[in-house]
Amino acid sequence: MYENLKDDELLALIRERDQQALAEIYDRYGSLVYGMALKVLQNVVFAQEVTQDVFIKLWNKGASFDSTRGKFTSWLLAITKNASIDRLRRERKYDPEALFADFGERLRKEVDSPGLISALEESLLIESMLERLPREQRLVIEMSFFRGYTQQEISERMGIPLGTVKTRMRLGMSKLREMWKKENA
Repeated sequence: MYENLKDDELLALIRERDQQALAEIYDRYGSLVYGMALKVLQNVVFAQEVTQDVFIKLWNKGASFDSTRGKFTSWLLAITKNASIDRLRRERKYDPEALFADFGERLRKEVDSPGLISALEESLLIESMLERLPREQRLVIEMSFFRGYTQQEISERMGIPLGTVKTRMRLGMSKLREMWKKENA
């Protein structure tokens, strides 16, 4: 029954504390959230924790989604990106070297986990689309979305004007949206 409901209908049920509706949303988008978190964090355990955090936020704050302002998946991925960057920043404070040190070993242990292959496929698709962007646009997007730098920090690190960073970001994101539409048509 729940699998036939639209996202908006499931969100309405989640607002009413329907656990089965949350489970259906997780089934639909859990691998997408995990793939984004894994791309940003490059750490299987941290990505799993962020995925859990995102769905807890959805359970607690799902009412904050406004369908008139955009797609549910965009909103969900924005929450994922922000939670991942917050986690990345916390880890940078403690031990930046250790953050990526055990990625390969943890990944090998987690290969059998449900949804991992799907998440990795989506992550590879995103990586492939990023590679097709002009280098300047790709760099600012990767620094922002996957490394957590602000546009001002990117400007300072790259030694270019803030307006240039914003332009490259806007152009790159526009191209990515078009590629995503073509890939998912």
